[in-house]
Amino acid sequence: MTPDPLISLIIAGLLTVVGVLLFWPDRGFFWSWQRARQTTEQVLIEDALKHAYDCEMSGHSPTVDSIAGSLNVTDHQAAHLLEKMEARDLLHRQADRLSLTVAGREYALQVIRAHRLWERYLADETGYDQSEWHALAHRHEHTLLPAEADVRSARLGHPTHDPHGDPTPTETGQMMPHGGRPLSAVETDQPLRIVHVEDEPEAVYAQLVALGLHPGMEIRVIERTPERIRYWDGLDEHVLAPVVATNVSVVPLPAQQDVALSAAGRLSHLKLGEKAQVVSLSHAYPRPERHRLMDLGILPGTVIEAEMTSPGGDPTAYRVRDALIALRREQADLIFTTPVEEAA
Repeated sequence: MTPDPLISLIIAGLLTVVGVLLFWPDRGFFWSWQRARQTTEQVLIEDALKHAYDCEMSGHSPTVDSIAGSLNVTDHQAAHLLEKMEARDLLHRQADRLSLTVAGREYALQVIRAHRLWERYLADETGYDQSEWHALAHRHEHTLLPAEADVRSARLGHPTHDPHGDPTPTETGQMMPHGGRPLSAVETDQPLRIVHVEDEPEAVYAQLVALGLHPGMEIRVIERTPERIRYWDGLDEHVLAPVVATNVSVVPLPAQQDVALSAAGRLSHLKLGEKAQVVSLSHAYPRPERHRLMDLGILPGTVIEAEMTSPGGDPTAYRVRDALIALRREQADLIFTTPVEEAA
């Protein structure tokens, strides 16, 4: 039976359309799949470089197992990835020891810089919650080219640290250590300033965030035992397990700067009719909100008076330079003050 010419033509046309959709240069499904596969592999290589760099900074060598665990891939996939990295002169293997090459270390620092600049941007310029910063920065760090990172750094004022206190590499790979010691290792009854809060593992970081701990915050350890670290944050006492406290780094604070830890160190403690002078605004304020308060006149040296409260007791209206500004208690908690008599 002779095939119907019309049906043959239709089949040939369908095959042609399918072929075009699959293999059209640059836009076909096959090439899109290839690019996605290469992109995924590139992301894994960059994540492996970051892991290897962290291992070297901790004083030990990365392994196939550690890379597989960090990237959540099989040992076979990790070994294949290492072969790719060796071929690109990013990693050097000697016997069972792996180490980054000069090019690999430079590349790792570029990715780390992109991540920390993204976190700084998310913290200062957007309304994203801090629990979202790390995941969003990890998603975008692989797309930020070095030249674009330079532009972003300039727009942010060339930050030396990310919002967690981790040092941000410069364009030449230089970093400024935060210089802190683990909270679990400091002496008691000394004013301290937090300079770093480790954001991994996620569960521990969530506990630290729930306690309101952040770089720039001032605390005082009032008890340290093998079982617990008890500290005062100017408002309440809190307890941390020593293993959790190691994720917080602090530096000593000169006694004369011990403002936030005194009972009168927060604007929220001001009673109706009382006045206080602003010393500083907490670093916990996102930059846009901090700038808004400063635009309203809440600046260091400004005298503020608590004038009235709402029927429910919150917010409170404060007189600032002949204007009334309503602040919720959690906002007033982040404004550090000193009594007018002491300031005078």
